[in-house]
Amino acid sequence: MQTTEKDDESLWIYPQIDSEWNQSIINELSIHPVMAQVLVSRGFTNFDQIHDFLYAKLPHLQDPNLFPEMEKAVERVLLALKNKETVLIYGDNDVDGITGATLLTEFLNYIGCKALAYIPNRTSLNQSLMLDALDYAVTHKCKLLITVDCGISAAEEIELAVKKNVDVIVTDHHEPTDQLPHCVATLNPKLKGSTYPNRDLTGVGVAFKLAHGITNHLIINGEMSPSKIDLKRYLDLVALGTIADMGSLLGENRILVRYGLSQMRHAKRIGLTKLFEVCEVNPTEVTPLDIASKVAPRLNSLGRIADPNKGVELFLLQDSTQAEILAKELDLNNLERQKIERKDSEDVENYIQKHPQIFQHRALILYSDKWHPGIIPIITARIAKQYNRPTIIIAIDNGLGKGSIRTIPEFPILPILRENADLLENFGGHDFAAGLTIKHENIELFKKRFISSADKSLGEQDIQSKLQLDAKIEFNELTFDFMESLNLLEPFGNENPPPIFYADARQAWPPKIVGKTHMKFYLEQNDRMLEGIGFNMAKRRSHLLRKNLLLRVAFTPQINNFLNKSSIQLQIRDFKVLED
Repeated sequence: MQTTEKDDESLWIYPQIDSEWNQSIINELSIHPVMAQVLVSRGFTNFDQIHDFLYAKLPHLQDPNLFPEMEKAVERVLLALKNKETVLIYGDNDVDGITGATLLTEFLNYIGCKALAYIPNRTSLNQSLMLDALDYAVTHKCKLLITVDCGISAAEEIELAVKKNVDVIVTDHHEPTDQLPHCVATLNPKLKGSTYPNRDLTGVGVAFKLAHGITNHLIINGEMSPSKIDLKRYLDLVALGTIADMGSLLGENRILVRYGLSQMRHAKRIGLTKLFEVCEVNPTEVTPLDIASKVAPRLNSLGRIADPNKGVELFLLQDSTQAEILAKELDLNNLERQKIERKDSEDVENYIQKHPQIFQHRALILYSDKWHPGIIPIITARIAKQYNRPTIIIAIDNGLGKGSIRTIPEFPILPILRENADLLENFGGHDFAAGLTIKHENIELFKKRFISSADKSLGEQDIQSKLQLDAKIEFNELTFDFMESLNLLEPFGNENPPPIFYADARQAWPPKIVGKTHMKFYLEQNDRMLEGIGFNMAKRRSHLLRKNLLLRVAFTPQINNFLNKSSIQLQIRDFKVLED
């Protein structure tokens, strides 16, 4: 296929050098010069920014009342508390929605307000899942419905709720559409004219802010002792949802995730601890990568092929035996999800192999009635990353297509969806990850328009994958002390990736294939030899068989613990042959 070689040829973006500013950082913070260069490369321009990034703590979180309608939301919840009303918490069916719904349900019940959680099932016959939630609210005599991680684009459904005497508070973080819901209050950092400083809160983050706002009110008015409410207990849920939803790990989110990981390490939430066990994750050492790659897929499998309400149930459980049973059930669901995903992935890849002409365009749209709608977001994310193009995959069922969209930074998606709203039944999400529903008969025209937009606005360089380098480093600088200093930059995740360094080194001997698809490097620079591992690089070994090759390698250093012996190993991200 014509793109295979191109996949390996990333465009290396070398770090910006500013020697004077670099030296100022070294002098001010007494840190390693390479660490100072990482901060320069990441765009820090003053010491306040650096200090906030490295040392911000919980007291530096934003005031929840900076949300323009927070006061209205708090007042309505406290009215429900006073009148002993039942509140329905309606969450989206992904990890962000599940964790946010758990947080508000647990919190409201804790302060004495009866709350029920409801997460819709993707297999619902209702085109709008919010209608399921409304039916549930009416059946259970709920006078107040609070949405979590959804609702901003449900103006019509919310109007119906109001007609049925159900008040609605929307908490969401998706980009608003032109038609905003008329409800008691809308909490969304992306609302036009919002004074809340952090646009990057996820759904669970906004839910936490509502809990924070209610807590502040209760304490200020002497209705509850500060010692009775410890909001830190909910930060494990905030971290889990934020990481799973690819929330930016900068600013306020960084504080929430850092402290949330610490809360997880205390292993106080029985259901989460049991979930860590089935994922073979050590709670005392849990990282964002563990959550993204092991924990989140198991929770997401509920929303994709099973009942997402079980996620809330698991996190609220106090009984260890029941939690273990439910965590194992999640694991089995995930195995089933993987089976479906493998089948659908193969089908997608086969189509791509047989139609290489699709790469003449700068966007990909694939659709079929054979694919499972719950699985396509995973496949879409992988295809978009693999080919570095805006990608839409649509699963068709009974004449209606449900599509998942992932894109690249150069091509924000929401403006394009708005332009094509006449062809869509519904759409929503962020600029770089969104979803849509579309009638089967409209897909071809939508595909034509979408691809035309991408072809017009994207250049050849835009669709070339890029490798952002943070700093040059010498092998003798890669010490355990230096590795310790890298911890200051954690937690790593979206918009705060692990640093990528580069160095020139000779091969001590040709690389070895490990695990069929990976490659082990043996690199030498000034008498220091380091091993490197290049995942899925085995097919590039033929370029490296000559002796004594000089390579430029891009890598992230890591500590490898093997047989109780620690060594520094390089995770190779890419390489270039400089000379024989």
